[in-house]
Amino acid sequence: MSTPFYVSPQQAMADRAEYARKGIARGRSLVVLQYADGIVFVGENPSRALHKFSEIYDRIGFAAAGKYNEYENLRIGGVRYADLRGYTYDRDDVTARGLANVYAQTLGTIFSSVGEKPYEVELVVAEVGETPEFDQIYRLPHDGSIVDEHGSVAVGGNAEQISGYLDQRHRDGMTLAQALRLAVQALSRDTNGSEREIPAERLEVAVLDRTRPQKRKFRRISGGPLSRLLEAGAAEPVSKTESDPETDSGGDVE
Repeated sequence: MSTPFYVSPQQAMADRAEYARKGIARGRSLVVLQYADGIVFVGENPSRALHKFSEIYDRIGFAAAGKYNEYENLRIGGVRYADLRGYTYDRDDVTARGLANVYAQTLGTIFSSVGEKPYEVELVVAEVGETPEFDQIYRLPHDGSIVDEHGSVAVGGNAEQISGYLDQRHRDGMTLAQALRLAVQALSRDTNGSEREIPAERLEVAVLDRTRPQKRKFRRISGGPLSRLLEAGAAEPVSKTESDPETDSGGDVE
């Protein structure tokens, strides 16, 4: 009887993490940014049916990069958790922090399990508050850890480069048009530093709008409203750094 090869636990975890990261890197990146009146989700997505962004509950939105079938299962589980908790207790008891903890437990259990492969997904759970100071954005990598983000966050294949671009240019109090323009500029940058144009029809955009009178703050933006926002963003300066040559990198509503 042959003796199986020994693999240290540290090496096994490193191999699983590398496997998950490679799977996530094959997907298109997306960004989530705070703006004056809420939180905007922007990603390149040619499909009109397979959404990267979804509503979880009244003030909570969900974004994911990676394998669609895996993060769709997580999204459905999150909706069930939110509905059950809101019905059993109170709607205000459903929070992004609680949902992030549930996702962290699920992803962590799968990642450490020897019997199944790790999920090739990276999630963002966001909740819009009454004021920008109470907005919450949590990033959940494949291993189930939770990262509390502020201002902007990027996930997906080119997330590190995009995050660096956003960190230099994002500022508090931006309008929706300015935040949308900044997000598209960040997503259009390739790994080699060149830029490409992303047409409006290839963008998936959604917002958590704190000014919306309804309890449900999530809405999608597409078609004519999206085109008008992109045009308005092009006419407004995104940040003061754009005039500095050393830092300048040159539908329907549901």
